[in-house]
Amino acid sequence: MMGMRGNTTSRLLVLSVAMISYSARTVVAFGVRSGRTARVMTTTIVNPSIRLSSSSTDVGEEKTEEEKAAIKAAREARKAEKERLKAEKKAKKAAEKAAREAEENKPIDKVIYLSVDDEPAAKVGDFETVMSRSRTGREFAKVKDISNMEPGSKVCLRGRLNSIRVKGGSCFLVLRQDSFETVQALFFKNKDDPEGSKQMIKYLKSLTVESMIDIEGTLVEANVKSCSVQNMEINLSRVHCVSKAAAMLPFLVEDAARSEAEIDESQDTERPFPRLGQELRLDNRWMDMRAPAQNAIMRVQSGVCQLFREYLYSQDFIEIHTPKLIEGESESGAGVFTTDYFGKTACLAQSPQLFKQLAISSDLPRVFEIGPVFRAENSNTRRHLCEFTGLDIEMAINDHYMETLEIVHNMFKHIFNGLETRFAKELSVIREQYHSEPVTFTEEPCVLHWPEAMDILRESGFDVGDGLSDLSGAQELALGEAVKEKYGTDFFMLDKYPSDIRPFYTMPDPDDNRFSNSYDMFIRGLEICSGAQRCHDPDMVTDLLKKKGIEPSEGLLVPYIESFRHGVS
Repeated sequence: MMGMRGNTTSRLLVLSVAMISYSARTVVAFGVRSGRTARVMTTTIVNPSIRLSSSSTDVGEEKTEEEKAAIKAAREARKAEKERLKAEKKAKKAAEKAAREAEENKPIDKVIYLSVDDEPAAKVGDFETVMSRSRTGREFAKVKDISNMEPGSKVCLRGRLNSIRVKGGSCFLVLRQDSFETVQALFFKNKDDPEGSKQMIKYLKSLTVESMIDIEGTLVEANVKSCSVQNMEINLSRVHCVSKAAAMLPFLVEDAARSEAEIDESQDTERPFPRLGQELRLDNRWMDMRAPAQNAIMRVQSGVCQLFREYLYSQDFIEIHTPKLIEGESESGAGVFTTDYFGKTACLAQSPQLFKQLAISSDLPRVFEIGPVFRAENSNTRRHLCEFTGLDIEMAINDHYMETLEIVHNMFKHIFNGLETRFAKELSVIREQYHSEPVTFTEEPCVLHWPEAMDILRESGFDVGDGLSDLSGAQELALGEAVKEKYGTDFFMLDKYPSDIRPFYTMPDPDDNRFSNSYDMFIRGLEICSGAQRCHDPDMVTDLLKKKGIEPSEGLLVPYIESFRHGVS
């Protein structure tokens, strides 16, 4: 208690504070007295679970056991209620989350598209397996034609999902056709159709790269540098998966499409590109073939056969098909695969050579064949193959085998020119991964004779001995470089090969039988083709066979030699 008094006016201020600790609460009473007037302000906080009278409990009075128990029970009850409410709230949130996830993960119903006149209401969803239920009447466009279409055109396309990026309410995807024709398509959330937009985004997120999909949409002008179609893109209105690819693929097509230079340059970076091994590629060849360059190689191979046929047909050649399972060897000096033929030994044809000559004896004066050739070459080099596709021709001559070389030269000119003009896009795609230059060639055949080739090699520092041995790979490459420098051509022919290194059916040179009327053709020092004037005299052929250590009375050789006894052109 504290008092204060002034001269004229005396006031007495009394401050009373009582603090009572009761059931974890504080009761505070404040009393203020001024002069003769007294005012009392009292604030009391009382545990709501216990009713107390002002006179029942004094400060410092000990609680009974019953009161203590009641206070403890009340505290525990409040704690339990709090935990219950917390658990209930948590369970509610978990249930709401599970419901949302279930809705998001709920598979979209599959779609059956029967007709353009009765399109499915669902604009997204996987198609049921295509089982030829109907002809839908849809007109599918080609990606390569889109650049020439009008903006605003409606298009329907089928292709592979090359890539896709979904973020928020937008999506960008690239559709790939025929391996290297690509176009960009996009979708943006539509405020006027929130539910439809939600379904579209949800479905687009579920798509996997390399899946076959159908898309429909409207063409709009654009500037897309990363696709083959650069002036247009597609605003999506419908997307359906025709055949879904697994989420985990053996490798990415983009990894199979990189050049060795790209891969090498990336090795010292934070994200080096993978180098795909040959076994991995061959074990998944269908994936490897989707890479643009690999796919284009097959198209160019087809183009070579097409141009080969075109020119030969124009020169009155006839296409034939010869047996591939034969009795005995068809090429001396080449390994042969053998197999059982009902108790007899049969061979896989090493060449259609003997049958082509029999065709000439059958009054088919000019023939050709495109077919498989088998050689048991136990060598791991790019120059030796166990199986390859051979493009063979055979023609009767009037006077000199140069007649054949002129036909062959013009045929190669037709192929070289045709590839650069009619298959320019495919060659461009291949050259992005595997660099090459167009083949240079002369207007008339560039023919080196064997002695000239030996002189060139000696000048280049090679020891060719007596000049009667076959060329090594290094010698062929050096010869190709020398011919390019001297004659300005990648494509040339070398004739008059030594007789000892040529097959038995080769006609000897009339002036020096150490050499022969045979020839090879080269591109940049790599042999691509062999040929010769055939020996069509039965007695001479018999002698040549014996010199090669081959029995002329075996297998196909009997009818082969006999055909020459009945007149041959």
